[in-house]
Amino acid sequence: MFVDHARIFVSAGGGGNGCMSFRREKYVPRGGPDGGDGGDGGSVVLLADPNLSTLVPFRYQRLFRARRGQHGMGSNCHGRSAEDLVVNVPPGTQVLEEASGAVLADLRKAGDRFVVARGGRGGRGNARFATSTHQAPRRADKGEPGAELWLTLELKLLADVGLIGFPNAGKSTLISRISDAHPKIADYPFTTLTPHLGHVPVDESFSFVVADIPGLIEGAAGGAGLGTRFLRHVERTRLLLHLVEVSPEAQTSPLERLRIIDKELAASPGRLADKPMMIIATKIDTLGPAGSPDASSEGLAALERHCVERGLDFAAISAVTGQGVDTLIQRVARRLREMSAASKNGPVGPEGPTGGGDADDAGAMETMASEKTCGWD
Repeated sequence: MFVDHARIFVSAGGGGNGCMSFRREKYVPRGGPDGGDGGDGGSVVLLADPNLSTLVPFRYQRLFRARRGQHGMGSNCHGRSAEDLVVNVPPGTQVLEEASGAVLADLRKAGDRFVVARGGRGGRGNARFATSTHQAPRRADKGEPGAELWLTLELKLLADVGLIGFPNAGKSTLISRISDAHPKIADYPFTTLTPHLGHVPVDESFSFVVADIPGLIEGAAGGAGLGTRFLRHVERTRLLLHLVEVSPEAQTSPLERLRIIDKELAASPGRLADKPMMIIATKIDTLGPAGSPDASSEGLAALERHCVERGLDFAAISAVTGQGVDTLIQRVARRLREMSAASKNGPVGPEGPTGGGDADDAGAMETMASEKTCGWD
């Protein structure tokens, strides 16, 4: 089960109370105050765990409460501070405060951690207030309460390449052929209901991760079909492969389907229309031989002409027969290498070079902005 949205309540532990105590020992005159401090409460920490890939555990547990600190005791004994409560989440999880909608943290890489609710500080015992002029203080502080808040967790898949397109465009078939992913494959719309990740080895020194995004339709940016639920998974991909079916059975022309999806990307948040893109014509095995009356290749030719005019990378494949697939993998790998090199050697900004391989870094965003899009009027 794939779950990419969860709502949880976190509660940090309160601090222990300080102790008010006076030393009373035989043969020890003027014992004086000896109340210890309370321990600090435990904080709630979110940790990106590479062994997790979904938010499904949070469907069954929504309350996360850290322990409070131990109270102070006499004989200057301080209370024990509580351990932090570590909550594991999958890499790529965004943490939002439910009340305001503000993004508190973005745990992208494995090992990233964020203290989402800080534990309360322990109270001071009366031994802390003793002075030369106030030798018997009768004051001890209470522990501070820990922070409590409702959070919204949103998982955005981390992949180098995202496969987008209409339902039944051949995305699942392609990812199952080029990677180790095994999504469900069928000949009806919306076969894929959850995103899938696959690892594509290119050579001994290079590989990339590809994500199969469930099919999009007209109005997806406004919630139609699977809507914005899966559009956010496209935000962190470095390169989009827009798969366009060119088979004779398709109800609309390839150019019309390309136009619809391009407009949905432009209408969605996250600068999706600015991302580098390749147009992939799929199911070319269903076309007749060239020159035959039933070749039905007008749509393929029109799509290729459009991509040439707009300066877009174009490829035609058949994921079923494997035609053009190996060449596509090499072209995608070369494109990713070029993007990484461009981001590492990006322009120098006011705070220094904009290096780094992350698509959301400044250098990578410069690369995205410079890429040409479909450019529909």
